[in-house]
Amino acid sequence: MKGGLVILNDMVNNLPPSEQKIAKYILANPEEAILSTAVMLGEKSETSSAAVIRLCKSLGFSGFQELKLRVAGDIRSDGSEGYRDIQPDEDYKAIIEKVNANTIQTLKDTVNIVDIHQIKRAVEILSRAKSIIIVGFGASYIAAKDAEQKFLRIGQQVRAFSDLHMAATVIANKGPEDVIIGISFSGETFEVYKLLQMAVENDCKTISITKYGNSSVADSADINLYLSSAKEAAFRSGATASRIAQLHLIDILFMCYISESYDRSIERLDTTRQAISTMKEQFNKKRKNE
Repeated sequence: MKGGLVILNDMVNNLPPSEQKIAKYILANPEEAILSTAVMLGEKSETSSAAVIRLCKSLGFSGFQELKLRVAGDIRSDGSEGYRDIQPDEDYKAIIEKVNANTIQTLKDTVNIVDIHQIKRAVEILSRAKSIIIVGFGASYIAAKDAEQKFLRIGQQVRAFSDLHMAATVIANKGPEDVIIGISFSGETFEVYKLLQMAVENDCKTISITKYGNSSVADSADINLYLSSAKEAAFRSGATASRIAQLHLIDILFMCYISESYDRSIERLDTTRQAISTMKEQFNKKRKNE
């Protein structure tokens, strides 16, 4: 089990004062924290054992033992340098190395907080879905279109929207057999929240993809798939880290889905691949004849 330090770092500024003190203590002293009891940790952080238990609940953990196991897992595997920002007029080689390191760190942090139970639940409802509607705005629409392209290739009835009116029109006619996926890194994109609310009113199944923690979008969904709250550096435009995390989580979800329906999915992937190959051959032949 991993992801304890990642989740603590993501959530620390959104916690109540007493829980925030404990989180900061753990982040500064992870080795000591995992060797402590709840009472000891409360004393060391100048709070209480009750506050330690409340912190575990706020983080979405089953209890203090899970928190310690996750932090211990992070300590054992910690070889990262963290996120690094670029500097004005920096050497291109250094920029390339930093972008690469930041991307790797984003992928690691996201994987460390993936909830396998939630992934399984998502795969189950997607496999039974009559149709899938994916909504995302801004950079999140890139992830929505990526998911649309993937699921289309295996024969799913799926559409991605970034237009509020079009999405609302389609969702208004959906029901219990349909799945609506809302993608919002912040979890507070108003349009995604309202569309998920509409989906809930129509008894649709709903999935959210947001950064870790409580949010309007996550609270509106049946199933929550969380991303690490990857650090967006000052010079990184286009929500670079959050986009990478979203795409990575969608890849994980898609591969898990294929694994559950392997033969049928592979057959459809081969069919679509052959169709594209045939079209390319015909196009190239036409150009050659011209």
